[in-house]
Amino acid sequence: MTDIKLPKIALGAWAWGNDGTFGSGIDAAELKPIFDAGMAAGLNLWDTAYAYGMGTSEKVLGGFLKGLPRDSYLVSDKLTPQCMDASAADPVKAMLDMQLDLMGLDRFDIYWVHNTAQAPNWIRALAEFFEGRDDAPMIGVSNHNLAEIKEADAILREHGLKLGAVQNHLSLINRSSIDSGILDWCKENDVVFFSYMVLEQGALSGKYDTKNPMPEGSARAATYNPVLDKLEVLNAKLAEVAEAHGVGIAQVPVAWAIAKGTLPIVGVTKERHVADAAAAAAVELTDTEVRELEELADSLGINAIRFWEKVMD
Repeated sequence: MTDIKLPKIALGAWAWGNDGTFGSGIDAAELKPIFDAGMAAGLNLWDTAYAYGMGTSEKVLGGFLKGLPRDSYLVSDKLTPQCMDASAADPVKAMLDMQLDLMGLDRFDIYWVHNTAQAPNWIRALAEFFEGRDDAPMIGVSNHNLAEIKEADAILREHGLKLGAVQNHLSLINRSSIDSGILDWCKENDVVFFSYMVLEQGALSGKYDTKNPMPEGSARAATYNPVLDKLEVLNAKLAEVAEAHGVGIAQVPVAWAIAKGTLPIVGVTKERHVADAAAAAAVELTDTEVRELEELADSLGINAIRFWEKVMD
C-alpha cells in the first residue's frame, strides 16, 4: 500500500508526548481542538512515534482518531531501535502490535526506521516482516545518510518492496540533506522527502529572541538560546519576506521547505499553528527570496545539528 495521496504538509505530534523536549506538558484536552482544526483544514497526515513520550503521543492521537473513517486520515509512525524488545520472538511484530494497540488501529500508512542504530538490521527485519503482505505501508527511513538510504532501498527491493520515503532534519539553518545529494536522490528515485524541524522547534518562528528566550530547562533552549542573537537576524529577514506575502513569519520557513520539493512536518501545539501550516502551503516564494534566505542563513554559521543526528555527508 504505497500509493498514498499525501497533503503538502504533515502535522507532527512530537510535543504531544510531553517528554520534556519542548518544555511544559500539554493536556490532551488542549490538543483536541488542534487535531480538529487540522482535519478541518485537510491536513490529515499525522506524524508520531512511540519514542515521543514512550507511547504518550500515540495514545493521545489514537484517542482523537477513534470513530473516524479510516480513509479520512493518514498515520505516520516509527520503529525506534532503542525502544525495541530484541528478546521478543519477532521484535518487529512486537513493536508494531504494541503501537497499533496503543492507537486502536489495524495498520499504519507510513512506517519508518527511526534512526540508524544497528543499521541495517532493522530495515532488513522490517522488509522480511512485510514481504508479500497486502497491508504493507509506505516504508521510510529517518536520520539516514545517503549511503544508508541506498542500502535500505536495496534491502527492501530484495524483498519485493521499495523505499518510499526519507525523513531528515532540514531547515534554512540545516541543509545537509541537500548538500549531500540526498534530496536529489529522492527526487530521481520517486522517494518522498519529509523535512522535519523546518521551524527549528520554534527558533525560526519569530516568537523567541534575546529578550524572550525559550523555556529554561527544555532541550531546545540549550541549543537555541545561546544563538538567539544570530536567529534574530534571520527572523528579521523572514519577517520581511512574510510581509511581502501577507503571512506570518512562521509560514516562510515552511513555504521554503515546500519550494525545495519536500513535504514538511510541522509540529502543532496551538490552533494557530494549524492555520499557519495551511496558509504556508499556498505561499510561493520567488527564486530570489529563496536564495537570499539561504545566503543569510549560511553567513550566520549556526550549528543546528542535534544530539540524536549526524551531519549528512
